[in-house]
Amino acid sequence: MNRRKVTVVAAAVGVVAGAAGLGLLAMPAGAGPAPVLPDVSAEALVESVLQAKPAAFGGTVDVDNDLGIPAIAGVPQASDGASNLRIWTDGQGKLRVQLPGGDSERTFVDDGQTAWLWNSAEQTVGKMPHGSFERTKPGLGVGRGEPDGQQALPTDPVTLSRQVVAAIQEYSDVTVDGTARVANRPVYELVLTPKPTEKTVLREVRVAVDSELRMPLRVAVLTNGTDAPAVQVGFSELTVGPQDASLFAFTPPAGAKVTEPNADEPSAEDKAAAEQAFTEANPQVIGEGWDTVLAARVPAGALAGLADRQGEQGRQGERPGRWQEDGRDADVDVQGLLKQLGKQVSGDWGSGTLITTRVGGVLIADDGRVAAGAVPEQVLVDAIGQVK
Repeated sequence: MNRRKVTVVAAAVGVVAGAAGLGLLAMPAGAGPAPVLPDVSAEALVESVLQAKPAAFGGTVDVDNDLGIPAIAGVPQASDGASNLRIWTDGQGKLRVQLPGGDSERTFVDDGQTAWLWNSAEQTVGKMPHGSFERTKPGLGVGRGEPDGQQALPTDPVTLSRQVVAAIQEYSDVTVDGTARVANRPVYELVLTPKPTEKTVLREVRVAVDSELRMPLRVAVLTNGTDAPAVQVGFSELTVGPQDASLFAFTPPAGAKVTEPNADEPSAEDKAAAEQAFTEANPQVIGEGWDTVLAARVPAGALAGLADRQGEQGRQGERPGRWQEDGRDADVDVQGLLKQLGKQVSGDWGSGTLITTRVGGVLIADDGRVAAGAVPEQVLVDAIGQVK
């Protein structure tokens, strides 16, 4: 299996299936009449999105999710409801993102030489090489701030929009649906609608493209049966141009615990173990376009490892009351937890748990097979029967 293909498709489907709630794509913002702009073809806008380069800018991103995701402590941007974040970039690799979470804040800074992750609630700082955020995209870790590969920066609007459009344009009817304003900037509305042969729970993906910069400023994911977007993420304020250089400087606060990853080359044993884990998981991409399903076989010890990790978080007080009972450590029944989140299903393929959201679902078989996509239940069932 081509690992790069798995990564790219995972990113694209993740966006369509709900991960877009973590991305810096852009939701509708800015009132006022639709601007009058020169006509442009859908093909030209698609090309603009695919070829767009990040520019220097700073802004506020409002996040509004309605996916059925429970609250995640400290990272409201990943949960249902409204929240926001701030982002600045020099367009040349320096970056700052601030994620407020109640009384605390997570701050990501890449100064061009070193990348930093600051967690104000726990007074911890992760120190990593420059570009580490880019290498860990897409997604956003919600752990304790250590540079353990679990922490990833929300994907920037240009990259994430490019991934989505590249993945589904061939399988879509692409049109331009007028103009609008996002963060008080004039934009074209690019709409990608599944072709009639596509099997998906999604109705359309709308991308707002800046008329001057041709930079994506909005992605709205809409599902069948409702006009309310399931995912809205984007700029409510945007200033394009050079940003204050001090924003990209970071000094660990006094008293903060600073941790660094092991910079040594992985041992032969570690490489062999990683290769074996990848082989055992046997990730597969089933289907194409909007019908794409990501499938794999979870290794036998993976769920146990998840339980161990969550149990450790409970002991450290990160999720009090969730993984502990009466102040004592509790064994985590991961299978039982999954069954509470979804419904039990069975068929010729076996039995398992189906967890659904407005933008797709995940089918987890009792034997460790997993299938996920922005598709109806039957498509997941068909796909999981193909997992080797």
